[in-house]
Amino acid sequence: MRTEADGWISGLLGVVIFSGSLPATRVAVAGFSPLFLTSARAVIAAALALCLLATLRQKRPARADVGSLIVVALGVVVGFPLLTALALQHVTAAHSIVFIGLLPISTALFGVLRGGDRPKPAFWVFSALGSALVAGFALSRSSSGSVPGDCLMLAAIVVCGLGYAEGASLARRLGGWQVISWALAIALPVMTVATLLTLPTHWGAIAPSAWLGLGYVSVFSMLIGFVFWYRGLALGGIAGVSQLQLLQPFFGLALAGLLLGEPVDWLMATICGVVVLCVAGAKRFA
Repeated sequence: MRTEADGWISGLLGVVIFSGSLPATRVAVAGFSPLFLTSARAVIAAALALCLLATLRQKRPARADVGSLIVVALGVVVGFPLLTALALQHVTAAHSIVFIGLLPISTALFGVLRGGDRPKPAFWVFSALGSALVAGFALSRSSSGSVPGDCLMLAAIVVCGLGYAEGASLARRLGGWQVISWALAIALPVMTVATLLTLPTHWGAIAPSAWLGLGYVSVFSMLIGFVFWYRGLALGGIAGVSQLQLLQPFFGLALAGLLLGEPVDWLMATICGVVVLCVAGAKRFA
C-alpha cells in the first residue's frame, strides 16, 4: 500500500509539472519554429540526462529493451512535442486542453495492451466520465478550434499514451528517470541534426518569453516531469495513475489565472471537485 501511495504522489507531481507544458509551448512557438523547438528541447534535456547517467554510472539497457526505448522516444521525445507544437500554430493553448482530457484513456488503453494492466469494468466508467467532464468543460471555454489543429492534437494524444505506457513498463525494470534518460540519449543524434538544420535566422528577434518557454519544456516537461511520472506509473499502476492526468487541465487553467490573469470561477472549481471523485473511483477499481 505504501508503494502504491508513493506512486500516486509521484504521479501527481509529474502532472503538476506537465500542466505548464502546453502554455509554455504556446509561448515558445511565438519565437521558434515547431521543428526547432521540438529538437532543441530534446537536445537540451538529453545533455542533462547524459550527465546524470554518467555521474551515477548507470549501466546500459539490455538489447531487449532498446526497441521499447525507441517507442518511448518516438512517443514522448519526438511525437507529442512536435505534434502539439504544430497544433498550437492553429489552436490556442486553452483549446488544446480539450484533448488532454482524452490522454488518461489513451494511456490506460495502451497500459492494457502493452503493460498487462487489467482494470475492473467500473474503472472504465469513472475514466470515461472524468474524460467527458474535462473535455466538455474545456470545449465550453474555447471556440478557437481548427480541423488541422484538432487532428494534430488527436495524433499527439495517441502517440503520447503509447509512450507513457511503454515507458511505465520499462520503468519497472530500469527505473523512471533512467527510462526517459536513455530514450533521450537514443534520440539525441537525430535531434541534434534536426536542431542544426532548423536554427533560427534572426536570434535577436526572439522574445525573452520564448526563451523561457523553451527552457521550461526542455528541463521540466522533457526530463524532470518524466522522472516523477514514470516512477508513479510503475509503482501505482499504469491504468490507475494515468487518471491523474484528468487534473492537468485544471492545474493548467489555475496557472493561466495566476500568470496571465485569466478568471477562475465557481464552475471550474465544481467540475474539478467532481473530477477528483472520478479519479478516486478509478483508483479504487484500477
